[in-house]
Amino acid sequence: MNVRLIESVALGATVVLCLFTGSQSQGQVGPQRHEPKGPWENKSLSPDERADLVIEKMTLDEKIQLLHGLGWEVMFGPPPESGPGTRAIRSAAEFIPGVPRLGIPDLQMTDAVVGVSNAGVKGRYATALPSAEAMAAGWDPALSYETGTLIGSEVRAHGFNLLHGPGINLTREPRDGRIFEYMGEDPLLAGTLAGQELKAMKTLNVVTGVKHYVVNDQEAGRFFVNSVIDKRSMRESDLLAFEIVLRASDPGAVMCAYNKINGVYACEDDYSLNEVLKKELGFKGFVISDWGGTHSTAKAVLAGLDIEMPGYSFLGEPLKKAVESGEVPMARLNDMVHRILRTEFDSGIVDNPPQAQVVDVLRGFEVAQKIEEKGAVLLKNDHGQLPLKAAGLKSIAVIGGHADAGVMSGGGSGQVSPAGGSAVPPSPGGTPDDPLGVFSITAYHRSAPLKGITEKAKQAVVRFDPGTDPVSAAALARSSDVAIVFAVQHTYENMDLPNLSLPENQDALIEAVAAANPHTIVVLETGGPVTMPWIGKVGAVIEAWYPGIRGSEALANILFGDVNPSGKLPLTFARTEADLPHPRHVDQPAIDPNHPITPLPNLPVVPGISTNQTPFDAVYDEGLKVGYKWYDAEKKQPLFPFGFGLSYTTYSYSELNTTSDNGLTVTFKVKNTGTRAGEETAQVYLTLPASTHEPPRRLVGWSKVALGPGEKKEVTVKVERQMVSVFNPDKNLWEVVPGEYKVWAGGSSRDLPLSATIALLGK
Repeated sequence: MNVRLIESVALGATVVLCLFTGSQSQGQVGPQRHEPKGPWENKSLSPDERADLVIEKMTLDEKIQLLHGLGWEVMFGPPPESGPGTRAIRSAAEFIPGVPRLGIPDLQMTDAVVGVSNAGVKGRYATALPSAEAMAAGWDPALSYETGTLIGSEVRAHGFNLLHGPGINLTREPRDGRIFEYMGEDPLLAGTLAGQELKAMKTLNVVTGVKHYVVNDQEAGRFFVNSVIDKRSMRESDLLAFEIVLRASDPGAVMCAYNKINGVYACEDDYSLNEVLKKELGFKGFVISDWGGTHSTAKAVLAGLDIEMPGYSFLGEPLKKAVESGEVPMARLNDMVHRILRTEFDSGIVDNPPQAQVVDVLRGFEVAQKIEEKGAVLLKNDHGQLPLKAAGLKSIAVIGGHADAGVMSGGGSGQVSPAGGSAVPPSPGGTPDDPLGVFSITAYHRSAPLKGITEKAKQAVVRFDPGTDPVSAAALARSSDVAIVFAVQHTYENMDLPNLSLPENQDALIEAVAAANPHTIVVLETGGPVTMPWIGKVGAVIEAWYPGIRGSEALANILFGDVNPSGKLPLTFARTEADLPHPRHVDQPAIDPNHPITPLPNLPVVPGISTNQTPFDAVYDEGLKVGYKWYDAEKKQPLFPFGFGLSYTTYSYSELNTTSDNGLTVTFKVKNTGTRAGEETAQVYLTLPASTHEPPRRLVGWSKVALGPGEKKEVTVKVERQMVSVFNPDKNLWEVVPGEYKVWAGGSSRDLPLSATIALLGK
């Protein structure tokens, strides 16, 4: 039966009606209905009890069927016929068939880091949210929960029942091409925000997933790089972020990464999967491999891997034979199946499967705009250049970044298809890093900053220059009251940046415009930190990240003061690459198209995907010193520190008090000393005793405070015990070391006007 969906997609001032039709075999979406099949249908039973009752009735083949997707050979071809019910399928690489006779649904998957990435494949609309860094820059758990609610509802509306995202790999390598999908460099910030997002998603009856577990902190050589890191550093940084997420949201799935961890592939690593994730952290869900991240059968399964994606090279027939021979115990096989089934019951996808619905487009617009307005970071604002006063402006130059057409987005599996197609003709794609051109194609969402600026400054003449010729751009800037330069940087999955400079001669463009007009504002649409050799010559800088489908409206509101910016950096901006822990980054691409390919069983030759690359080491010898902790420990001055962000008002801090209970309770007062309302992210840091050999300070809590002009409020920050502890690898536990601890409070990691010392006894 055909399904007709009508979605009203507002693109700027235009309303586009999109009609979608399709049949079951074309991947249309609908509920998989079934009659009661057995006692596991009893909803009063626990998810574990229901799972065990199903397992009793399953054949060996049915158990194996749940442990892998369909094969690589259809990944680049048309999707298979759907069979009973309707399914949301991009390709078999996103799909695991269920067991219809027992009422077990198919697992229908999508990436959903900044929106539903697979919706566009089916010709349907999904909200393109700003990059994950923008949400992290909001430092707002309530906003993260709202974001999770939106994404979860759209995942269900498109018929998917398992989502992959968010990602919380920490920014150890700021040239990582994928950090726009992640939430910064601090485990408490990333874990807290991602936990709230996942908590909201889970309430909507979808299987939630978090990735990429673990120490997957660069894209260069990602299929074979060996992340070398000591146990304590891993537990207090990368693993801690996942621990916080698990405690807050109890996700159904954890995706293990491509890289090796101290010589062992992440999807075969007994320590991180079995010892930490499943035993110490009590994770009850299933571990699913990143696509192509499985390398063995018995080794991976016994180390804790539960699902191979995509394909069945290892967890298909080879697993069946390993079980029959006793190499893999039946008890372990049943544990794998139990984890999947209990998660399906626990998430509600069995009792309440997704049904095709029209996406609430306007609600999506509202959330996308809110994320950008709260997450854009005002980095510089000399002499109150911003906000712009429309009434006093006669002419405005808007330069570069395709600001006349749209806003940039990051590329990769998290890419949300631009509604109506890319606002800018896409690049051809295909690079040494991405020979298939799957990820490297540029895409712009149809939200033109030029339009938003023009609507705000109705009395001014607003002119656009593409910025391809610095001389032409400078001439326009010279004849205008103010010049706004939009600088862009395309980053994408499978690729790391060669450096932190803006590409395509944009630094020279900004220099030329700033020389022509002292009232120059720079808006950065970037995947991460960039160097700014021109910083002393421009009046104002806004880090907009990738702004999403309502970037135009959000940025115009900030530029003209309808919104007071409150974003704070979730990662450090370095002055130069020389200041990074690893000044020289590896040149090796994520995949090598010239390397001989040796296909695994059932894996056809796929260009650029090699299964026998020569591994190399990424030695994270900075250890505990991730991000701002590195700059503090090495006494390096960053361009902009972690936690930094300006406002159109100012704040003062006073009256710090600390008490110790199971952790710490920190109270202080924050006052808005300016003339307009604003939100301040008041941050609390801790210096541990010298005997712990910790970096100088760590973030241990924060509070987002809304204040009217002249208003003062008392802030209370509860610091959990783990955040005042260190991990003892010899004892394999967290412990509080006795001694004196220094508590700091302020507006960023480098702006901490309040401090107090407190003695802790330890335990």
